[in-house]
Amino acid sequence: MIDQALLNHAAGVLKTISADQRADTALRYYFERHGYIQPPARRVISHAVFVYFRWFQWLDEKASPQKRLEQAQGLHERFTADPKSIKTEALAALAVPDWLKTELTELPADYFRQLQRDPALWLRARPGQVHRLAKALFCGELTPQAPDALRFTGTNDLFKSEPFKAGAFEIQDLASQLVSIAAAPLPGETWWDACAGEGGKTLHLADLMMNKGLVWATDRHEKRIETLKRRAARAKLFNYRTSFWDGSARLPTKAKFDGILLDAPCSGVGTWQRNPHARWTTTPADVAELATTQLAMLNHIAGSLKPGGRLVYSVCTLTRSETTAVAAAFTALHPELEPLPLAALKSTQPVLFLWPHELNANGMFIATWQRKK
Repeated sequence: MIDQALLNHAAGVLKTISADQRADTALRYYFERHGYIQPPARRVISHAVFVYFRWFQWLDEKASPQKRLEQAQGLHERFTADPKSIKTEALAALAVPDWLKTELTELPADYFRQLQRDPALWLRARPGQVHRLAKALFCGELTPQAPDALRFTGTNDLFKSEPFKAGAFEIQDLASQLVSIAAAPLPGETWWDACAGEGGKTLHLADLMMNKGLVWATDRHEKRIETLKRRAARAKLFNYRTSFWDGSARLPTKAKFDGILLDAPCSGVGTWQRNPHARWTTTPADVAELATTQLAMLNHIAGSLKPGGRLVYSVCTLTRSETTAVAAAFTALHPELEPLPLAALKSTQPVLFLWPHELNANGMFIATWQRKK
């Protein structure tokens, strides 16, 4: 069990969390206010908070925060030792909110078990460097799904490692890496990463293009763009340009692109293993509103494709409303585009679900189209 002092800190974090603030944000603010807490203790506190929300619906509502944290830790230790110790029926009933079952039907037991496990930490090595990185870090497992992906199994601080300082890798979930692989950009092409965020997929696209051509990265948050620039500088990638775009019909450029990636804002259901607090704050109304936004954004950017250009739509969610429903509605509205099989991911279909229990990573949906020549 957790040391009592650290348990008290975890309880202190819980008191600061609200419906409109993510648990990881609350943890960051808490550690800023309590700067004396050292990194090893921060990891224990953070883990306790995430475990609490993973097992939230099993806990005694009348108990104190400390007691509920202890209950959650006990359940987690029991489940980790023997995943079948918690019955499938209980997992299906309590691991996710009831409304999700109308959006996701016939979910296998392995999906619910995966949600209750600690998430894997995935790295993306620079092209051709994955074996060297695995050797340098001593704690990594390769995967056949992505050539540059490495699952980190150590406990040391990656941000202080020499490979990180040298720009030898990025921390990027495996499912996110597969999105860029699905895009299959070629050296010399021009791509638009429309919702670039902090640049994980932008940098991957740039790497796949061998630092040739151009990736236009846009986002509505300046701080994210600044983070992207710092990451690109560390990785010594220069084939990108940044600009502001808020997702509206007013586009940042009149240019036409060989490819566009829209990693759209979504409900994040695919990240619920990593962000369990969101299970209890996300609502059906959020899903409906986001699906409307996603379709609008696709409509706004569709005209920016060159003839023969490819459009990739990805969301780290698994709800029907934000995935197949959006893709079908968009296809019906745009006869000038045709669904394109995801050949780079060895699929003959133009849409693909990546499931957490199959990848040991975030859940993701990907759809692709090509503009008719």
